[in-house]
Amino acid sequence: MTTEAGSTTPTTTRAVAIVEFLEGEGVNYELIEHEPTMSGADEARTMHQPSDQVAKTIVLHDGSAYVIAAIPASERLDLHKLRELLGATRQLRLAREDEIARDFPTLEVGAVPPFGPMVPAAEVIDRTLIEQPRILCPAGDHRHSVLIAPRDVLRITGASTAYICQA
Repeated sequence: MTTEAGSTTPTTTRAVAIVEFLEGEGVNYELIEHEPTMSGADEARTMHQPSDQVAKTIVLHDGSAYVIAAIPASERLDLHKLRELLGATRQLRLAREDEIARDFPTLEVGAVPPFGPMVPAAEVIDRTLIEQPRILCPAGDHRHSVLIAPRDVLRITGASTAYICQA
């Protein structure tokens, strides 16, 4: 439960809430402050991380409920695979930015973590991420990321794993 050497104390309530959640769950992590990034691929470049080790969180909407999926930043979600896996209807779709902003007001759109007190736990994590020793996840804003073991993400979310990216 450390912050990276040279990084500052979390300056936003978003990152603080994520850190408090992880510490409450007994998870070892590194909180990293960086230049603002607007996508998982951008975050990978900024952090000099391979994009297959950076988690891109996808927020989906299925009627009245949200579904969270995490995939490598280098990949694209296969919505058909995810629908089949979840037994979801055709109503399962990517959530719109205005829906995310309205229903997750404590998080910045595009920086939703796959875990935490402000979002439903990730339901599915792509197996490619699970094969990594550690993954970089958004921490609720565009200036902070969390480096964490994927086994810990599975433990705290109870997510299932499957290959849900386009071939």
